Amino acid sequence: MMTTSTRGATGTTAEPALLVLEDGRTFRGRAYGAVGETFGEAVFSTGMTGYQETLTDPSYHRQVVVMTAPHVGNTGVNDEDPESARIWVAGYVVRDPARTPSNWRATRTLDQELRDQGVVGISGVDTRALTRHLRERGAMRVGIFSGGACADGEEKLLARVREAPAMKGADLAGEVATRQAYVVPAVGEKRFTVAAVDLGIKGMTPQRMAERGAEVHVLPATATAEDLYAVAPDGVFFSNGPGDPATAEHPVALMREVLDRGTPLFGICFGNQILGRALGFGTFKLKYGHRGINQPVQDRTTGKVEVTAHNHGFAVDAPLDRVTETPYGRAEVSHVCLNDGVVEGLQLLDRPVFSVQYHPEAAAGPHDAAYLFDRFVKLMEDQRA
Repeated sequence: MMTTSTRGATGTTAEPALLVLEDGRTFRGRAYGAVGETFGEAVFSTGMTGYQETLTDPSYHRQVVVMTAPHVGNTGVNDEDPESARIWVAGYVVRDPARTPSNWRATRTLDQELRDQGVVGISGVDTRALTRHLRERGAMRVGIFSGGACADGEEKLLARVREAPAMKGADLAGEVATRQAYVVPAVGEKRFTVAAVDLGIKGMTPQRMAERGAEVHVLPATATAEDLYAVAPDGVFFSNGPGDPATAEHPVALMREVLDRGTPLFGICFGNQILGRALGFGTFKLKYGHRGINQPVQDRTTGKVEVTAHNHGFAVDAPLDRVTETPYGRAEVSHVCLNDGVVEGLQLLDRPVFSVQYHPEAAAGPHDAAYLFDRFVKLMEDQRA
């Protein structure tokens, strides 16, 4: 149950707050955003900017995000940058919140936005120490308690944290996906039709395809092959999304139907994991995941290194050193993370199919990977020809 409190002109509050990790470590601070309690998986994001896009990314559903950048909220909040209709993070952890936003596009403060949407956060935390702890121990369950929610002793609060559901085994895409299909019209002349399966899609993703002449039909996660092909697609897209890909039985079965038909296919993030499973590869949970807008990835098809935006806690278990025979032809790892060797992309050599584990829509993030949308367009052009 959320409660509210009175704040001064700086947006700070005297309400105490406590962060309790699953392994028993605690951090004290001040309430930031709504006052109350929340639970989720503690993860950290290394982006120095783009917090509004992070907060509204459906892939962060049921996660408590720790910002490694010390100053958060400097640019306030506006109505142009959200990636969905609401904030999806379960909780928010910052070190030094901005007292006053300083940006001509800002219409309100980040603290106010968190309060308005009932998102419980904590400020004044040593986020460097917290991040180092998560890197050493791994992502884990966490609770944030502020105001009266702190009244119980730490042992009782820890017990409640340990009762919260874990991310491994969580089936969450259906909780964030659209319930009704909608269309993002092509910008300028319509050249293609794309059927996009929403597993937690960000708003900028269909926009990037629309900018390249695609009319994008965004369909619910429960869509069937009949639903996809009712729009006569030139290509099919599987989006990012939250949860454990090992639970995504319907999206995997749906993708296999698309693979059987030989339609050009592109997937990102969760969509990459779905492709991995559809081809017969396994998936696994990373120790602490990749999150932020500064992750180095190599495109092994060109040798080029790009700086990319990430948000994933799971990865595909595919061999880096060889081509793999699958029921749909030969597959290989097309992209790899240069920090830890994690698979960041897959492609089929005998069908017009590829995917990446990161976010080429660059919202927020660098634009190094925008070429992937052009690669998808080329596949649709070649298939039509």
